[in-house]
Amino acid sequence: METTTREMATADTAPAVPGRRQIEVPEELCAIAERKFAAQFESIQSLLEFVLRELIEDDAESLDRAEQALLERRLKDLGYI
Repeated sequence: METTTREMATADTAPAVPGRRQIEVPEELCAIAERKFAAQFESIQSLLEFVLRELIEDDAESLDRAEQALLERRLKDLGYI
């Protein structure tokens, strides 16, 4: 089984870029994503950054909804709603 450069890249062998981390993603998954999302994203890196940002925003929105529900319940308990 041949190992590609992308599979072999690790934090130990890659040059350090300030403010960035290197991750490993299976070559097969990268190839599929490149084919599927080539029109929307210029690289796997830009695709992964987009996905991670979206996941973080979804988590923040969920927390905001939970906080809002808690606030509404407290206001209702106090008779304001």
